[in-house]
This record gives sequence, C-alpha cells and structure tokens, in this order.
Amino acid sequence: MIKKLLYTTLCLLALHGCKIENDIPYPIVEGNITAFEVEGQRAGEEGGNVQAAISTQNRTVTLYVDDSVDLSELRITRLGISEEAELLPDSASCKDYKRFPREGFDSVDDLPLSMDTRMDFTRPVHFTLRTYQDYDWTVTVTQIIDREIVVENQIGNPVIDVHSRSVIIYVSPEQELDAIHVTTFNLGGAHGKVVPNPEEYDTFDFSTPQEFYVSYAWEEASYPWKVYVYHQESSGATGDVFARVTTAELSGTIQNGKTPVVEYKAQGESSWTALSASAVTVNGTSYSASFSGLSAGTVYQYRVSVDGVAGEEQTFTTAPATPLENGGFEDWSEEKAGTQTLYNPWASGATSFWSTGNGGSAPFIGSITTPTNDAVSGTAAHLQSRWAAIKLAAGNIFTGDFALDGTNGVLALGREFATFPSALRFSYKYKTSKVNRVKEDRLEYMRNQNDSCHVYFALTSEKYIIRTAKGDSFNRHDPSVIAYGEFASNQNQTTYKEIEVPFEYYDKKKTPSYLIIVCSSSKYGDFFTGGDASEMFVDEMELVYE
Repeated sequence: MIKKLLYTTLCLLALHGCKIENDIPYPIVEGNITAFEVEGQRAGEEGGNVQAAISTQNRTVTLYVDDSVDLSELRITRLGISEEAELLPDSASCKDYKRFPREGFDSVDDLPLSMDTRMDFTRPVHFTLRTYQDYDWTVTVTQIIDREIVVENQIGNPVIDVHSRSVIIYVSPEQELDAIHVTTFNLGGAHGKVVPNPEEYDTFDFSTPQEFYVSYAWEEASYPWKVYVYHQESSGATGDVFARVTTAELSGTIQNGKTPVVEYKAQGESSWTALSASAVTVNGTSYSASFSGLSAGTVYQYRVSVDGVAGEEQTFTTAPATPLENGGFEDWSEEKAGTQTLYNPWASGATSFWSTGNGGSAPFIGSITTPTNDAVSGTAAHLQSRWAAIKLAAGNIFTGDFALDGTNGVLALGREFATFPSALRFSYKYKTSKVNRVKEDRLEYMRNQNDSCHVYFALTSEKYIIRTAKGDSFNRHDPSVIAYGEFASNQNQTTYKEIEVPFEYYDKKKTPSYLIIVCSSSKYGDFFTGGDASEMFVDEMELVYE
C-alpha cells in the first residue's frame, strides 16, 4: 500500500510539473479602416482631395460632404477594413443596427438588399474593429454648405451669420437699393431652396430689410432669414498671396462687375509687368490671379488696379529652391557591429539626413544598404533584400531616423523642410527576383511573382512614425500629407535609367514642415515580403523646382 501511495504521489507530482501553461501570446493583427466613402462626399476646400483622410496612427477617418445629403441619415457607400477584422458599428448611430454589415464592402451594390448602411454623423461616430483585440476608430464627417450671394455692384463678400440667420450685403453708393439685380442667391447651399427667389426677378427691392424662407435639400422645413443691404465706399481690390518657388496665387475680393489688372515686378526693378487676362479669373466679388516663371527666394512687389486706379503696392517672397542633402549618396561612414560593418549614409562626425535599417541587420547578416562605386557618378546606394534567418530584410534608405525595438524597427520618417518641389529626379538600376518570402497570408498571392523596387516621397506637416512590429505602413491619405509621389518597377533594369516623378499636391495652400523620401529593394519589405535576391541601385537624386 505504501509503495502504491508513493507511486501515485510521484505520478501526480510529475503531471503537475509537466502542466502546459496557456501563456502563448496572441498574434498582433491590427484592425484598420482602409477605405471610407459616403454619399455626397466632396473635398474640404476647392482643389483639395475628395478622398477620406485615414490615419492608422490615430485611428481616425476625416471626410467632408456637400449640402445635398442629410447628416443624420448618411449612407456609407464603401467601407474597407483589414481582411481578418470583424466590424462592430456604434449601435446608437446606426439607422438599423441589426441590418448594418459586419464586414467591409467595396460598394453597397455588393450587399444584400436587406442591409442598411445609413448612420447619424451629426457627431463623430465610433467603430470597433475586432481581431485578436479591439481597435477603436473615430469617423468625423463635416458638412460644407457653400452659401454664395452675388448682386449688382456688390462690395466684398457678404456677412453671413448662420446662428441668427441674417445676412448683410454691401453695394457701391451709385447702386439704387430698390432695384438690385441678383445673379446668385444660394442661402441654402447649391442644392437648397429660397422663397422668394430673387434670381427669378429682373431686379429686387432691398431698400428695406427683406425676409426669405430657406430650406435645405434634405428637408421640407424652411427657416426665415433676414437680408440687409447697405451702401459702402469701395476700397478697390483686396487680396492675399500664397507664394511657392516659381509660382504664386493671389486671391481676393473686388466690386462685382469690375475687372482687376494685376501688375508685378521683382523688388528693385523699375518696370512693371501686367499679368495676361488669361491669368486672372473673376467670379462675382472674388478674383484670383496666377503668377508663373518667378525666381526662387526672391521678393516681388505687386499692385491691383481697378478702373485705372492703382491699389496699394504690396510684397510677397517666393520660397527657396532647397537642394536635397547628399542626394548623390557620396557621404558615408562606417562602424563595427560585432564582427560586421555597419554602413551609415552620412560623413563621419556629421549630422544624419538619410538613414537605413542597417542597425537591425548588421549584427546578424551585415549591412543591407551599402555604398558602391557602381554609380552614375562617384558613389551610389546599393540596396539588397536578404533573408535574415527569421524574416526578410529589405535594403532601404530614407530621410529620417531608425531605432530598434527588440528585433523590430521604428522609423521616424521626415526631415525638416519648408518649400515646394515639383518633382523628384533620380537614377536607378534594379535586379528583381521571385518573391519567395511571405510573412502575411493576405500577401500570399505575390509568391513567385517578380519583386518590385519602390521609391515614395511626400511633403507632410509632421513626422511619420512606422513600427514594423505593428505592421505599420505609410498612408498617403493621412491628414498630415500635403503632397505625394511614388515609383515602382518589377522589371530588370541593367543600366542606370533616369526617372522624374512629380509631386501630387493634395493641399496647394499649406506650407510643408517635413520631407519624406523612402527607397526599398522590395516594395513590401515593411511587411517582410519579397524576393531575397533583389537588388536596387540609387544615385543622383535631386529635387526639381519648376
């Protein structure tokens, strides 16, 4: 009996010692919104980007709609999410929570007729994307109602008070208040309705305050508005200039029916140059003028004349044509990383402008971005994709800083920069290889396809942080992106080829704070996917100002 008890006790102790703990961490699969579209979607301002601004870092979506839709019942027409995520909408915001989709969709036409994607966006709406954990997103929709009023001999823009529903219009002293011709009267926006509509009359009597009933496109109710018209002396044309490097835009107000003459000259010159009529656009009481062929970093004087009377002389200064630092990749230094050499794309003792991911690869497989004499001139950057025992390491070089978080990288993309290049020009060679390293299932379709080299660049209002452990990637539609461009190729290029790629400006009236340029020998290297024999050579990179 004692032997049996000892035997039983020993077995129980052995089983206890072999107990398997359930402490294996869940994989990190981020739940992201990748696309978002609604009815009536528009740009936030003229010349802006219509697409929603999606920030994966802040998990926010920002977009704008016109005055044709009802924010309280706004239909989502497209909602893209991460493949492995479940969509959980805010029940309080759904028109019908039970009928709202639980997965992403490219079009409402792809959904069953029973589905209802309408939501109340009169306040920010929250979505939860569930993978192995929950990711909370906030979607903000702003409705823009362009209330435009243009009357005969109008001076400047009207004063519109939405809260008191009142409007003040100023006209020149020679205009009779009891017989004013009205050309535009959009108090309810472009799709709204005004009763009575003064546009339907030859002239309208504004000698006393007039009341109008205004309704929006999405509702039958109308609201009373009071409109006042007063005389005011014209001060000529007013305006502000937004100057870039070789161009500038003047925008301002002018008395309705008048045509401005815009003249300019470099400061210190004696003669004025008048802009051609095609460079000046007048729309009611607003006008704009485009200057071109200017010199970088130069002070210009300009004046606006109306009816032969010249306005006050004012000045603007064009931005400098800032060159790209070490764009020829001539400056390098090196240091030891264990038994390997760590190459840095800056001179010894100098401040870095470019960085690489060599700090992560050098201790294990050596530097994957190195200097080479196989160049257009002097030295070039040689980017190599290599298998690093547990994951693919793609050769890369970028503006910004690199740091390690365990075995993963943290990239702080961007260097301070405050001007307006028109394009990025560089020379490259590329040796592609078949994609044989795929880390994520969603990229499995790329296996055995040609790998691609990739160069993308952006002007932003802030630095951009990418953490490879979280699967981050650069989002060109992030709210901080002012301009963007990219180049990719999956074809072999055995000799150096010069490429010039333009910047696409999303916001033409915002000054950048940072310049981001990223080059990689494998386009999806940030997802550890590519061919481990791909090689890219980059040389003679420069910013173009035209």
